[in-house]
Amino acid sequence: MGYYELFAQKIPVKDFSLRHTVESAQPLAFYSKYDALSNTLTYPTFTQIINVAFKGDEKKGELVGVGRHGGIDSELRRRFRLGDKMSYIYKKINTDRFIGAAIKRFYGMRLTLNDPWEATLCFVVSQNNNVKRIRGIVLKLIDRFGQPIKDDNDKIVAKAFPTSQDIASASIEELKECGAGFRAEYIKEAAEFFASNLGNVNGDYYELKEALMSVKGIGDKVADCIALMGFGKLEAFPIDTWAKRVLEHAYFNGRSKSIEALHDFTLERWGKYAGYAQQYLFWYGRQEKDWYNEKLGK
Repeated sequence: MGYYELFAQKIPVKDFSLRHTVESAQPLAFYSKYDALSNTLTYPTFTQIINVAFKGDEKKGELVGVGRHGGIDSELRRRFRLGDKMSYIYKKINTDRFIGAAIKRFYGMRLTLNDPWEATLCFVVSQNNNVKRIRGIVLKLIDRFGQPIKDDNDKIVAKAFPTSQDIASASIEELKECGAGFRAEYIKEAAEFFASNLGNVNGDYYELKEALMSVKGIGDKVADCIALMGFGKLEAFPIDTWAKRVLEHAYFNGRSKSIEALHDFTLERWGKYAGYAQQYLFWYGRQEKDWYNEKLGK
């Protein structure tokens, strides 16, 4: 019996795009293998490799997951937030022509809910970095520090995503050898923080963000990314250079605003779904060349 034939799960889905979700600079973009032609995805968890295929269109389709161990159904439902009613969320965040254009362009894009440590490692690596380099570093960390995943014949077929304990045990120099550079110190401190807290970092959004920002190397934007995509705090609105530029153009006629003022604005405008609004606005701003010429229509 082959390695990927043991457990399979088929889940009907609506308002879902695997491609838009995987390609939108969320954690899976930094370490999974996605094939656009076949619309399939492969990624490691802490214990196994998951194969995912999507059949259908963005309105209605079927998500198929295959792996060596059980729990495929819960993994996919959690990872891709399949419980989110997108038709309702779209109504809540579609407040103007600008975000309406973003929804139309990337219809079906979901936020992902990743393990908190996975999200933390990916976003600490992401600082002052581009997707290609982030991906290269994360893949090297997986290859060097991830636990071996073996097939039925005891042959190593892949490496698991490294745990916080795996990374906390590494030296700064070893992390630098994976291309982490100045981020190596931040990666190790974050790993030690998660390893020592044993997953007890939580609380409400504000308490969580404060706890995350107590770790050296985790600032406002990275903390919000972790809160949103690692802990599922949908009110989190990560603001990097692109998100700031889009918000100022679309909603403030190009006037510069402080990060604090923008956070207040996003929470007031989109409330508990601000994180979804951010993902659509951010990715639209990154991918659409003509977005800056659009005028906001209410």
